[in-house]
Amino acid sequence: MGLKLSKKGLVGVALMLVGSLAFLPGLVPSSGRTATLALLPAALLLTYGTYLVGTDGGGRPV
Repeated sequence: MGLKLSKKGLVGVALMLVGSLAFLPGLVPSSGRTATLALLPAALLLTYGTYLVGTDGGGRPV
Protein backbone atom coordinates (compact mmCIF):
# COMPACT_ATOMS: atom_id res chain seq x y z
CA MET A 1 0.00 0.00 0.00
CA GLY A 2 1.83 3.07 -1.24
CA LEU A 3 0.90 6.65 -1.77
CA LYS A 4 1.22 6.45 -5.56
CA LEU A 5 1.73 10.20 -5.96
CA SER A 6 2.06 11.85 -9.33
CA LYS A 7 4.34 14.80 -10.05
CA LYS A 8 1.62 17.12 -8.69
CA GLY A 9 1.53 15.17 -5.43
CA LEU A 10 5.31 15.15 -5.08
CA VAL A 11 5.43 18.93 -5.56
CA GLY A 12 2.76 19.17 -2.86
CA VAL A 13 4.82 17.09 -0.45
CA ALA A 14 7.88 19.25 -1.13
CA LEU A 15 5.88 22.44 -0.50
CA MET A 16 4.54 20.98 2.73
CA LEU A 17 8.06 20.20 3.92
CA VAL A 18 9.37 23.66 3.03
CA GLY A 19 6.36 25.32 4.63
CA SER A 20 6.76 23.30 7.81
CA LEU A 21 10.45 24.10 8.05
CA ALA A 22 9.77 27.80 7.45
CA PHE A 23 7.56 27.83 10.55
CA LEU A 24 10.38 26.84 12.89
CA PRO A 25 12.19 30.22 13.19
CA GLY A 26 8.93 32.02 13.94
CA LEU A 27 8.07 29.67 16.79
CA VAL A 28 11.04 30.73 18.92
CA PRO A 29 9.90 33.29 21.53
CA SER A 30 12.88 35.55 20.84
CA SER A 31 12.40 35.55 17.07
CA GLY A 32 12.76 38.84 15.27
CA ARG A 33 10.37 40.66 13.02
CA THR A 34 11.63 38.93 9.87
CA ALA A 35 10.95 35.48 11.30
CA THR A 36 7.49 36.58 12.37
CA LEU A 37 6.71 37.98 8.92
CA ALA A 38 7.90 34.72 7.36
CA LEU A 39 4.99 32.90 9.01
CA LEU A 40 2.51 34.06 6.36
CA PRO A 41 4.43 32.65 3.36
CA ALA A 42 5.09 29.49 5.39
CA ALA A 43 1.37 29.07 6.01
CA LEU A 44 0.60 29.65 2.33
CA LEU A 45 3.17 27.07 1.21
CA LEU A 46 1.86 24.54 3.69
CA THR A 47 -1.75 25.15 2.69
CA TYR A 48 -1.08 24.94 -1.06
CA GLY A 49 1.05 21.81 -0.62
CA THR A 50 -1.74 20.17 1.36
CA TYR A 51 -4.21 21.12 -1.36
CA LEU A 52 -2.01 19.60 -4.07
CA VAL A 53 -1.60 16.33 -2.19
CA GLY A 54 -5.28 16.19 -1.32
CA THR A 55 -6.41 16.70 -4.89
CA ASP A 56 -3.84 14.33 -6.39
CA GLY A 57 -5.33 11.22 -7.89
CA GLY A 58 -8.70 10.64 -9.31
CA GLY A 59 -11.70 8.57 -8.67
CA ARG A 60 -13.60 7.89 -5.53
CA PRO A 61 -11.84 8.03 -2.14
CA VAL A 62 -11.47 4.70 -0.40
